Amino acid sequence: GPPAGRHHMQRSLAKRLWYHFLHILCRTYFAAFCQVRVRGRDFEPSEGGVLLVSNHQSHLDPVLVGLSCRRRLNYLARSTLFAFPPFRWLIQSLDAIPIEREGIGMGGLKETLRRLRREEMVLIFPEGTRTANGEVAPLKPGFCVLARKGRAPLLPVAIEGAFAAWPRQHGLPRPAVIHLQFGPPLRPEDVQRLDDDQLVTEVQARITACHAQARLFVQRATRP
Repeated sequence: GPPAGRHHMQRSLAKRLWYHFLHILCRTYFAAFCQVRVRGRDFEPSEGGVLLVSNHQSHLDPVLVGLSCRRRLNYLARSTLFAFPPFRWLIQSLDAIPIEREGIGMGGLKETLRRLRREEMVLIFPEGTRTANGEVAPLKPGFCVLARKGRAPLLPVAIEGAFAAWPRQHGLPRPAVIHLQFGPPLRPEDVQRLDDDQLVTEVQARITACHAQARLFVQRATRP
């Protein structure tokens, strides 16, 4: 296999430049329309595979988490999103990993593990779908197998304000104050020590704690 630390070289220069260009474009959009703050960024491991676990408030979330990370992020995307040609072209250009609506599926599982072993960062939303009310919903256990087989730290992150910016029933996003809070990662040896129920409970607690902090900052920032 490729030497450690050289994994990013597997992507063409064009793809790396494209990711960088979109990064700048999205950053410009959020700077113009939203007040985005990120806390706890130092919890992001500087190298090695990382599985990011986040709450899911809106369609903006993958972009927000991607902009908040120092390293390039890999995204899991519902296979139904690949049905619309312009969007399929976009997410394929970002190397998105297709997953089934019911869960990750074998193909998505294998590709996610491949990227983790290539020492990349992968984002997953364990709630499985966007929140209906802005709160953190119960997590589905699908991420447990990734955490165990990938032997990568689990990095919790929570988003608050994206639901106000783009709730499910709205066609287009609107300006909002958005905060992202990262928490301490769960080490691979901690993951191996817990059974699936304990792991889901632990990750739920960490995402919820991050969310409570993020919500506090949004409330302070929007107080009249």
